[in-house]
Amino acid sequence: MTPQATLIELLGRVGASQGAAVLVNDDELSLWPSAAVAAMKTQRLLTKARPASSAICPGCERDCVMPVHVLPGEGKRPARAFIACDKRGDTSRVPVPLTSLAQWQCGVDAVCGFVAASLGLRRSDKQSSSADLFEIGIATGGKRSQMLCLKANGALALVAGSNPLPLAEAVEYHGGAYSLDGVMVHQLVDAATTADNRYTPSNAKREASKLDTQAMYASWQKEYRALKKKRPKMSDVWYSKQIEKMDIANERNFSTIKKHMIL
Repeated sequence: MTPQATLIELLGRVGASQGAAVLVNDDELSLWPSAAVAAMKTQRLLTKARPASSAICPGCERDCVMPVHVLPGEGKRPARAFIACDKRGDTSRVPVPLTSLAQWQCGVDAVCGFVAASLGLRRSDKQSSSADLFEIGIATGGKRSQMLCLKANGALALVAGSNPLPLAEAVEYHGGAYSLDGVMVHQLVDAATTADNRYTPSNAKREASKLDTQAMYASWQKEYRALKKKRPKMSDVWYSKQIEKMDIANERNFSTIKKHMIL
């Protein structure tokens, strides 16, 4: 199994879990490429989880899955784990190595963090209105910016607007690290014809903003003409500084006002 195929398998499990964390033990990790496991841990796709509370009993060939009991260490005596077998009369406590209970986890939050880090996005702290859609951050293409989300309902997919991109198709592995194909993500963002008004300004909003700015400039120009009639021999800097003190300045400084108060 290649490192790329290994991550794709893990992502498939996360998608199938409907957003719940996926647990992987050390025995399974030992079957994966060591480079893949190292990259997943370094990039926090795999993080340490609580030890398993149940395990396959090694007491006989039945391979029963049983609860594990852990006795804390006392003094020089280390902690111990065992399974209390009630299936056979000739077996009671079956020792279990503590190391065999170690687990690692991967969930939606870890995947979103990986996507954000790979694309250089600032992680969103907003909660999506959809139970299976998780916001990652604002991604920018050649034409527009759009909130990039992770859809976790079946196969994981990146979503911009209403367009999905299967996450597995964008996964890459080079030089001992995982990444995403940035070109594919940019194309996804640019193809998002259904924009979210929370993140992409509409033409109406842009036009309204332009009109507000033009009206502000017009008020400066009107006041400039009025001040010039009252004090005709003052400099343009003096006029702009007078306007700067007024409400119509909208907190702009005199140098900005000076540029726009003269027609």
